Amino acid sequence: MALYLTESDVGHLLTMEIALEEVENAFRAQASGDIVNVPRARIPLERGSYNLMAAAWHSRGVVGHKSYVATRTGVGFHVMLYSARGDGLLAIIEASRLGQMRTGAASGVATKYMARADAGSVAVIGAGYQAKTQLAAVAAVRPVRVARVFSRTPAHREAFAKEISTALGIQVTAAVSAEACVDGADVVVTITGATEPVLGGEMLAPGMHINAAGANSWLRRELDTQAVVMADVVATDDVAQAKVESAELMRAVETGRLTWGRVHELGDIVTGRVPGRTTGEQITLFESQGVALEDIAVAARLYDLAMERGTGRKL
Repeated sequence: MALYLTESDVGHLLTMEIALEEVENAFRAQASGDIVNVPRARIPLERGSYNLMAAAWHSRGVVGHKSYVATRTGVGFHVMLYSARGDGLLAIIEASRLGQMRTGAASGVATKYMARADAGSVAVIGAGYQAKTQLAAVAAVRPVRVARVFSRTPAHREAFAKEISTALGIQVTAAVSAEACVDGADVVVTITGATEPVLGGEMLAPGMHINAAGANSWLRRELDTQAVVMADVVATDDVAQAKVESAELMRAVETGRLTWGRVHELGDIVTGRVPGRTTGEQITLFESQGVALEDIAVAARLYDLAMERGTGRKL
């Protein structure tokens, strides 16, 4: 029988510590070839798109996919987790919270291996649902003391700053502009729905690490090309997916200012095959596209936890 886990079940089972652990393990497995990741496919609909992405983790014995219909009025995510050893469907998991946590965790893993060890200040451009776990993940892997947040709506950034200050126990303040938000930050996170860049190269400073986590479509950019080419180390979660989804990297390559050979997969940085940084002055960039290997890794852990604790409903 398959197990059905609701958003409430996921919320009770999944912590940022677990998400960070599983996503890091998944990237290690990706580097060794133990995980196969299939880039997202999109089917256009009259008012949105149907999205499908899949991955298999061989040694873990699981395979599955996440699918969702995204429209202007909303989106609903589900992960289907199967046994890779012939035991059929293991679980159906409602995956909005799962996706929020794994997206934050991917940035957290990148920060762990690419940011300066003493990084203590964070700038977050974007104050929506996904921004919360971005900051939580960065704060879990670095000694964050202060953070600033900017969004176009003053009420949103003020509310975000108040809520996250309490939740994380760090000083979070609202900035009046993106430039003021980024000025002096050690780690910069962009997590917006912007179609045009919100972070320009003129805003960067030596030693910064950037998590560009909001744009996963060739129609959207959060960083301008100058910002991309200023990075000494560029990583992404899956190069094959980035070649069709990361408008920021695609634009830099098309204009001849970057080559795909300079773009590394995060798994190679996690395993030490490629250094995340070699000096404190380098600028480093992680382009997060959001890939299925992250979903399947976290879903497999959730399934194990649910079975241990008797959580969920058997179908």
